[in-house]
Amino acid sequence: MTTRRPHIDVPSLLRFERQAIAAALNLVEDRRPDRQEQALALLDELAALPVSAHVVGITGPPGVGKSSLISRLLALAAQAGRRLAVVAVDPSSKASGGALLGDRGRMQVPPHAPVYIRSFAAHDRLGGLSREAFSAVFLLRHLCEVVLVETVGVGQSETDVAHIADTVVLVVQPFSGDLLQFIKAGVMEIPDVLAVNKADDEVLARKAVADVNAALSLERRPWSRPVLAVSAATNLNLNQLEAAIAMHYHHLCTSKALASKRAEQVVAWAVGEVLQEVGARGLAALGGHVGVSSFWSHQPATWSEMHTLRVLLEAVDFRVKSEQ
Repeated sequence: MTTRRPHIDVPSLLRFERQAIAAALNLVEDRRPDRQEQALALLDELAALPVSAHVVGITGPPGVGKSSLISRLLALAAQAGRRLAVVAVDPSSKASGGALLGDRGRMQVPPHAPVYIRSFAAHDRLGGLSREAFSAVFLLRHLCEVVLVETVGVGQSETDVAHIADTVVLVVQPFSGDLLQFIKAGVMEIPDVLAVNKADDEVLARKAVADVNAALSLERRPWSRPVLAVSAATNLNLNQLEAAIAMHYHHLCTSKALASKRAEQVVAWAVGEVLQEVGARGLAALGGHVGVSSFWSHQPATWSEMHTLRVLLEAVDFRVKSEQ
């Protein structure tokens, strides 16, 4: 007996019906070709509608308190009766390929609040997000007023969230590094708002805020990036954080930068999809020609295998270009 799939139509999604949203996100996550065709058709239909949500990316190193901070922001936004969604990306095990998907377990959602939370595994994608998270956000931003995107714990180079969020909030903690750490290029180049979480120790928090501000003083941008000492545990300055996020969105709208930013996001998503497909086909081609297992073992590949790998990848690249 086949399981009947719930019917997905745009009106039910726009009414924020949870069953329809769950079915749509399952469709996005399903990598079977026929299901992907359906997912793309649904995304195309939604693309004709205006984007109603402010997409806010929450990123930062592991253990900094991103999930707890999102939980508090959800509570504040829910008080205003806003429709909210959270897309949380959890790290995948390199050994088993599985993921705990436990971020949403740490998020406390007010009863009966119009909030939808979905977790995705990062799989083998670097950058702080997953392939499915991009499509999920493009879907959810047509249905909500705010979409919060939580990345996996990132270092200094995982910056995918900048390709999906209107506003990026980088969360750090008072004892997470000195001024040199903050100056380093990478993740510090992308945030629009910076939050020093776990700022219950006033002395440590003041020093961390001063360090971040000193790093930011070396740059010149149209938007002066605010740095706030906050605490998810005690609700310290969370209203100010919410206001700073809203102020950045207002800046994007009034400066007419929002449309161009979202156009760049669509291009980034499309490029990522193409690279993913080319990479998958390249590995499939390798499987029949080279002892691929040696590339993933502790033994280094031979020069002949490396040469064969290069030739095969060039052949895949030529074929893709010739079919364009």
